[in-house]
This record gives sequence, C-alpha cells and structure tokens, in this order.
Amino acid sequence: MEVAGVYVGEPSVLGYRRERAVLSAITKTRVTAPELTLTELNLDGDRQADLKVHGGVNKAVYVYPAEHYPAWVADGFAVEPGGFGENVSLTGVTEADARIGDVWAWGDALVQVSQPRQPCFKLAMKTDRKDVAPAMIDSGRTGWYLRVLRPGTVPTAGAIEVVERADAPSVEEVHVIAFTNFGQVPAERVDEALALAERVLATPALPKSCRAGVQSTVDRWRARRAG
Repeated sequence: MEVAGVYVGEPSVLGYRRERAVLSAITKTRVTAPELTLTELNLDGDRQADLKVHGGVNKAVYVYPAEHYPAWVADGFAVEPGGFGENVSLTGVTEADARIGDVWAWGDALVQVSQPRQPCFKLAMKTDRKDVAPAMIDSGRTGWYLRVLRPGTVPTAGAIEVVERADAPSVEEVHVIAFTNFGQVPAERVDEALALAERVLATPALPKSCRAGVQSTVDRWRARRAG
C-alpha cells in the first residue's frame, strides 16, 4: 500500500440547507509537508464539524482508494483525489482487500481498519450531485475509517505496512450487509446472507454503532419473515 496523498481541513460553511448554514470539513487541502502528527482523534490540521456523526476514535482517519477515481470520472462525476473528503488517498488496497480489524503501521503510528463510510447529504453538497450518495452505496466505492491504536508521526508519501491481518469480514462485506434488503435476497441466498451478517455482528473490531445498525436490519427482516 502506498500513500498517494494526505488531506486535512477545518470546518467551514459548505452551503445552505433550509436557509441555515451547513458546516463541514469535507473540503480538504493536500498536505505538502513530508510528515505530520496523528493523534487518537485527528491528523494535525484536521477537524470535524458535527461530532455526533463524524469523527471520534472510530473515525479518526478516512481512507479512500485512489484507484476508484477513474471509475467515478467514467461514470460522469467531476471528482479527483481528495474530492470525497478523505484524509488519505491510498493505492494498492480496496474495500475488498481491507478487513475490519486489520492493523497497519503508518510511520511510527499504528492504525486499525474500523468501518466503511456511509455517505451523508454533505457529500452531495460538496460534489453538487444529488446522485453521488446512492452511486457510492450502489458501487461499494465507500472508502473506510481507521482508529488510531498508537499515535505518532506519519509520512505524507510512501508505504503503509500491514502488521496484523484480521480474520474478519472485509470492508466490502460489511458494506454489503449494512445495505442489504433481505426481502429482495433470492431464497437460495438467504442463508448465505444471514451467515455473513452473523460474521459481521461477531466482529469485535467493528464499532458498536455499526453493529447495531446491522442487527436492527437483520432483526426487522427476521420479524417480517416470522410474521
């Protein structure tokens, strides 16, 4: 895995919704310094506007595969690296490769893959495309968050090394289950989908809030099926 770019940003007015200013730090600037400090919550120079849904220890760093951008452009979206609010643009890994709980060495810091991104309305405001969030969900090109196990100084270019590979679902698998409509799963695939959901729910490195969303989806489907 190679760092293609590091981006940070402070909250600013992204636009207006129902005549009220919307604050967001989704607009970020590429870091030109060779390294910067990573704490348990943020890269130096980076903050989140709404800590109820963004930031925190389980969303300290947002990673996005650089390889996805040509596909977005091919789909008609005028975006480029840094455009989805990521902190790290990374090559050599995608949602299919990264597993929840994987531990990486980035400089002298240790980080851990925690959960996929779930896009919100601010992404639509940033890109000026109402269809971007559904497109991200449908394509699975979500990126993912990292928690910081050991703060440190991190480089803005060069390699990130895998130091521990988790026996857990991938980011892609968690995303699929999080957005699965079990009522539309073919009957012959239901047991497979439920087995994957159980694996997701049993993943200790997945944040409780993410597991709760999956559990709620599975519970509702089982209740409808039983009724």
